[in-house]
Amino acid sequence: MRPGPLIFGLATYIPGVYKLRSKGTGGTVSARYCYSVWLRHRVLAGKSGFTDAPQVIAELGPGDSLGIGLAGLISGSETCYALDVVAYADAERNEKIFEELIQLFSRREPVPDDSEFPEVLPALESYSFPSDLYSAGQIKTALQKERLTRIRKAIRSLGSPETSSCLSYAVPWTDSAVLPENSVDFIISQAVLEHVDGLAMTYRALFRWLKPGGHMSHVIDFSSHRLTDVWNEHWSYSPFLWKCIRGKRPFLINREPFSTHVRLAKENGFLPLMDRKVMDESGIRTGRLAPSFRHLTEQDLKIKKACMLSVKPKGGGKDA
Repeated sequence: MRPGPLIFGLATYIPGVYKLRSKGTGGTVSARYCYSVWLRHRVLAGKSGFTDAPQVIAELGPGDSLGIGLAGLISGSETCYALDVVAYADAERNEKIFEELIQLFSRREPVPDDSEFPEVLPALESYSFPSDLYSAGQIKTALQKERLTRIRKAIRSLGSPETSSCLSYAVPWTDSAVLPENSVDFIISQAVLEHVDGLAMTYRALFRWLKPGGHMSHVIDFSSHRLTDVWNEHWSYSPFLWKCIRGKRPFLINREPFSTHVRLAKENGFLPLMDRKVMDESGIRTGRLAPSFRHLTEQDLKIKKACMLSVKPKGGGKDA
């Protein structure tokens, strides 16, 4: 066991320690990263038949910027909801990323690939700009000055009482009532669902928010996020030890495996369309699992990351 994470977890009980060390998520601070993630998810959804540009999008856990959602707005979506538990994003950073994203879309640049972002999922067969999803005419229309001015104004009003019809930043979001029922075409998250404590409630909310026929695309990282020497060794830690490691941090990782997400998606009425798994057999095996994780399958112990694409049935699913 690595002592560092335990020491820091315990230290967070000292007032001010976590705030002093916490400077952001370390994630979506690059326009090229946001551009790549947005288009990767859209290409994957397009291969499953979701070819129309989503008019209303939502991103769960945008982190240090709203760049992924801004990429959606720039490419033609009309409304973006960004939902987080801690307010990391700020207007100045978002406006800088927004201006850089405009240039990437105006040039219809190829999707930044694995040579630039080797650990980013989903991987694509082709990284050329997806002209089948976004034609030159569509991009030209989306980049009209009036649209961009409206989005820019919405970015500048982040955190103010002024509301915007195209960009909403909800922090913290605590229940499904934060968004209207049956209102969203496309929900996306990038390495976020492994950090959510209330997964069952979250899947219920995702189902409630999506319109019938709406899609959701999630990349989930099941590893210990470098808190242990072996990538899946966190499943060998007891609940008490894990509580000590987490300390008073507002979130860490929930340690739920791939099978939990499959089960919750099914229980809430989603239809699976595609999953792409990154397998790693170098981790611990069943004999080292803590008692609370002995239900994990051999497959769970090998799935390090996954991209899961699902759809809410047009008939409304279980709630119809």
